[in-house]
Amino acid sequence: MAETARLSVNGVDLDLPIITGSEGEKAIDVASLRAKTGAVTLDPAFMNTASTSSAITFLDGEKGILRYRGIPIEELGEHSTFIETAYLLIYGHLPNPTEKQKFEFALTRHSMIHEDMKRFFDGFPMTAHPMAILSAMVTSLSSFYPYALDAKADEYRDITIIRLIAKLATLAAFSYKKSIGHPFMYPRNNLDYCANFMHMMFAVPAEDYVADPVAVKALNLLLILHADHEQNCSTSTVRIVGSAQTNLFASISAGICALWGPLHGGANQEVVEMLTDIKVKGLTAKQFIDQVKDKKSGVKLMGFGHRVYKNFDPRAKIIKKACDDLLIKLGIKDPMLDMAKELEEAALSDPYFIERKLYPNVDFYSGIIYRALGIPTQMFTVMFALGRLPGWIAHWKEMMEDASTKIGRPRQVYTGPTLNHYVPLDKRA
Repeated sequence: MAETARLSVNGVDLDLPIITGSEGEKAIDVASLRAKTGAVTLDPAFMNTASTSSAITFLDGEKGILRYRGIPIEELGEHSTFIETAYLLIYGHLPNPTEKQKFEFALTRHSMIHEDMKRFFDGFPMTAHPMAILSAMVTSLSSFYPYALDAKADEYRDITIIRLIAKLATLAAFSYKKSIGHPFMYPRNNLDYCANFMHMMFAVPAEDYVADPVAVKALNLLLILHADHEQNCSTSTVRIVGSAQTNLFASISAGICALWGPLHGGANQEVVEMLTDIKVKGLTAKQFIDQVKDKKSGVKLMGFGHRVYKNFDPRAKIIKKACDDLLIKLGIKDPMLDMAKELEEAALSDPYFIERKLYPNVDFYSGIIYRALGIPTQMFTVMFALGRLPGWIAHWKEMMEDASTKIGRPRQVYTGPTLNHYVPLDKRA
């Protein structure tokens, strides 16, 4: 017998189906609630609302579990590559050797952008934030590939996905070059995805550049860890925009704009700014922690706590070790890493943080790695977008291929004035 939940509204008893996910999570299906009772649910910020069912990513915040298509993030971080992980997320399985070679070859061959697009960069001022440029340029891709405007056209879906993944790295690097006034560096077909991105970011025409393999490996890991994270703000944005059968380029551009917010993709930048501020003020970790605990101070500990995780963020454990390894291998002594470790130790031994289950999240150490790779602070969110792209695409694709998809249209509870009437201008006080 199917499991149900009984709800009584104004004398109407309703048996609502309970949906059970593959990992045992429960959801009460309220789709018929308004039709049968006239009532809707109110759940600000969707704290307890599942907007969809999905087979892409499983996240258990209480146990600190993150899996892509069932594979633990720890295993992917240790053994996989970003491109292989992207294939996994988008197509539902790890590629076999032939699929992997074909996918990588296609990404390499589609990494260049149309020469006319280079002129678009001329219209942006030097002060333009790279995220502003990136979101605009991704939208503009739809004008170069008009057949991709039909989001339901299956025959163009794979090539559109290939083009977007391949060209986003180029657009991201060009956005950075624009911001510092450097000439654009074209992609190289003899380099893999991460090495090619670093070449476009840091090479200049005046001299040869070879990306450090250690740095390439660290970048590869960071992108894997950011590749998907269930129904977060930007992914939900991609889904709700895409639910209108909006093309992939425009849907992803909307996700980039959502990610730009400091409460979402900008968090690792705020961690670096916090650590810089601590250093400038000459504070110890304990002194700063004491300020954080003082509600009147207005000081916040960035990079701790998470909307979903009530345990350690599994990505944070991986990234902390990677941060240590990278700086040692590159011979970099970053005082910010020392301060970050001192802050973590001080916070995790303090009852104030323990009781509130505030643990380091992925943003706490990722900014330090980006700094070590030579990536400036204003590019941190762009890097997040580059990593999150496969997840966005996977969710958009999953939704487009689901015949039951309807356009997103949340309800509201109106709290404004009741019936009112227009008053002519000469009679208004």
